[in-house]
Amino acid sequence: MYLENVVIDAVDPGRLGRFWEAVVGGERLTDEPEGYETRLAVEGGPVLDLCFQRVSEPPTEPPRLHLDLLGGARQEEEVDRLLGLGARRLDIGQGDVPSVVLADPEGNPCCVMEDRAAYADTGPVAALPLDSADPDRDAEFWSWLTGWTDVPGAGLRSLRHPSLRGPLLELCPEKVPKGPSKNRLHLDVRLETGEDPDGVAASIAERGGRELHFGWGELPWRHYADPSGNEFCVLPAPAS
Repeated sequence: MYLENVVIDAVDPGRLGRFWEAVVGGERLTDEPEGYETRLAVEGGPVLDLCFQRVSEPPTEPPRLHLDLLGGARQEEEVDRLLGLGARRLDIGQGDVPSVVLADPEGNPCCVMEDRAAYADTGPVAALPLDSADPDRDAEFWSWLTGWTDVPGAGLRSLRHPSLRGPLLELCPEKVPKGPSKNRLHLDVRLETGEDPDGVAASIAERGGRELHFGWGELPWRHYADPSGNEFCVLPAPAS
């Protein structure tokens, strides 16, 4: 399996997708009324698609997954660029921190990060912070799920693509447990050719995850929650 998508719920997928495409310098894949996709390819590293799917109402609960953007020595310039694209400054009670917290056009928080050695070779997205009830446990789960490996010295328990390029997946100690509402952002992994979907489902359960059934009809992918309750999807292997 490998990590393929970062999926973001959007009232207006086209508007939000075009914003993030400009932020990361993505390559447009799909522009449809119900969904928008743009591709972030990190040279020598992972390829991640940012997928924006239509929802009827904006989310109300704080996100458990968000995007941290590379700022570094150009942090102020990057903040100004994002504000020009349609972001706004956001106060989430962060206090005096070296990162700058912004909101995208639909209110999703994102951070423009200060210079950190751990962010070398990440590309425009420095990290994908994910709330976790047990970061050590969940790091093992997501490492098995994606093939990403531990990043020593990153501060938070973090994983990275085996190339050691691209964003970090950071497991952040949660402030409150996962509620019943679906996360507004989630991750998708895709099966490799020959991997058995039922065997993967059994392995997810053995590692503390569980399969979810939303009653949305027959779909080609399957829905799961990680041990902390964060939703993710397992997509079928690519057609040969």
